[in-house]
Amino acid sequence: MSEAIPGVQELGEVLLTCNCNLHARRCRFNMELYKLSGRVSGGVCHRCRHNTAGRHCHYCKEGFYRDGSRPIIHRKACKACDCHPVGASGKTCNQTTGQCPCKDGVTGTICNRCDKGYQQSRSPIAPCIKVPDPSTIRPAAHSYAQPSCGKCRVNKRRLKIKKYCRRDYALVARVINKEVLGEYTRFDIQVTNVFKRTRADRVRRGGDQLWVRNEDLTCKCPDIRMGNEYLLLGRKERKQRPGLVINRQSIVIRWRNNKQARMRRFLKKASKKCRPSRY
Repeated sequence: MSEAIPGVQELGEVLLTCNCNLHARRCRFNMELYKLSGRVSGGVCHRCRHNTAGRHCHYCKEGFYRDGSRPIIHRKACKACDCHPVGASGKTCNQTTGQCPCKDGVTGTICNRCDKGYQQSRSPIAPCIKVPDPSTIRPAAHSYAQPSCGKCRVNKRRLKIKKYCRRDYALVARVINKEVLGEYTRFDIQVTNVFKRTRADRVRRGGDQLWVRNEDLTCKCPDIRMGNEYLLLGRKERKQRPGLVINRQSIVIRWRNNKQARMRRFLKKASKKCRPSRY
């Protein structure tokens, strides 16, 4: 892309071109730059497009970085940094690698996850905090012994219509992620089927959260593993964490497709054998 420069007659027959890498439609002449270049070129590109900047529109403007898979003349040669609004300490990334500036304990190209040895917090100022070292934590005087687990009698018995009636909800969910938060572990679940719920509950298909006390998980009461699908029956309390809270009175059974027919039979029997819900 080039255009004639005013005063070219004074410069003899030297042809001055503007190399804007196809990102600008106009350029202007700068005599000082022309002299500094050894009278080779004095062109300066005007209004670089496609998120580029520089005299020749040859690098990406602030907030964008160079896409190495495309030539500089490509319309999409510059990609947005897309730094995470909480995990990153700024919006400007490295123009070569796209690496955003991360806060302490945060990692990833766009600063979207906690580094090894850190866990997520609820603070936007310090989104990732160090995992406490168990050797530096002094247990309380009454907690030197391991928790008394006992037996998960509710979970290991056969599911019957009486148990079904005593629970507020019955659903099938797949465990897709987990995170330890204080005395609880939060599981991210995907609800695939809902067999029972009260009018006050908003249990429905889709993403939800499942909370279990860490001491119950240590005793494998319930025994929940990543990627597995479970039949969950429990009671919905009015004052509790967002999502579902599982305790030792809840029923957690590994789901199998052959249980589908049994749950349908429960649905038919429930109208006759289950008392009306308190809600």
